[in-house]
Amino acid sequence: MTAILIDDEQRARVSLRYLLNEYCPEVEILEECENLSSGVKAIIKKKPNLVFLDIEMPGHSGLELLDFFDDEDIKFQIIFTTAYNEFALKAFKLSAVDYLLKPIDELLLQDAVKRASKIINTKHSYEILKENILSKSIGKIAIPSGSSLLFIETKNILYIRGDGSYTVVVLKNGTKHTVSRNLKNFEETIEDQPELIRIHKSYIVNVNEIVSYTKSEGGSIELTNKEHLPITNEKVEKIIDLIKVVKR
Repeated sequence: MTAILIDDEQRARVSLRYLLNEYCPEVEILEECENLSSGVKAIIKKKPNLVFLDIEMPGHSGLELLDFFDDEDIKFQIIFTTAYNEFALKAFKLSAVDYLLKPIDELLLQDAVKRASKIINTKHSYEILKENILSKSIGKIAIPSGSSLLFIETKNILYIRGDGSYTVVVLKNGTKHTVSRNLKNFEETIEDQPELIRIHKSYIVNVNEIVSYTKSEGGSIELTNKEHLPITNEKVEKIIDLIKVVKR
């Protein structure tokens, strides 16, 4: 595999170069770039299989890289190298985009390179990542739907159901969206939203939409749409406390 490194910090580039040479000898480094502009030029000229990309750089965010390319020109895999905050890492997971947290661990680097050798991410995945990072402050999440991106206000979510590696997002108006992400990814991304809580191994629910709780048959809740969902015993007290807080 051939690679280009894009990072404004020389120390970070030197460290990554050493780790790749030592632990990923199958990767040939074609060029090292200190900003996004030189990185774009290097990608166009040398056509690497892989780009190691820092997000926070002067002038341009690494997330803007793909704005310089048409979809048909994106024939490289990106692995983000980042010291980004906790929420951004959750957004990475939900968007199914690979990242390495600085300081980079050599074993995680090896795993990321192996995955990159097997798959080709599309521009679509990176657009989801960008929107999920930018959307947090306005209470929205971005999810893929066919060839489009949907921006969903978390307050409009009725519940989210996990089904293996897929998740179904059910809205208050009855609309359902199936996404190829597991429920854990959603839980980590929306945990800062107080109205959304995991009540069961398969469900996250909007507490504002809970009408009643029934103890029989293992415990269940009724929602405003008359649907009943199972709830684990340990979540009941938390739900009651949350409803008091949210309603207040």
